[in-house]
Amino acid sequence: MRIGWTEIIIIALIVLLLFGGKKIPELMKGLGKGVRSFKDGMEGKEEKSGEENVEKKDESKPE
Repeated sequence: MRIGWTEIIIIALIVLLLFGGKKIPELMKGLGKGVRSFKDGMEGKEEKSGEENVEKKDESKPE
């Protein structure tokens, strides 16, 4: 089963009626912020683990 354009338009109209025109942009803005913070958190974990590996290598070298 595929969803056609008419079904998508009907769903969009129902959402518009339920939430109203002003609420939808606010919801999308919140969703965008959530996705952005999730991506930043994932990048932070990768950078942090990379920094830990560098520190461990530096500590193992005698001066």
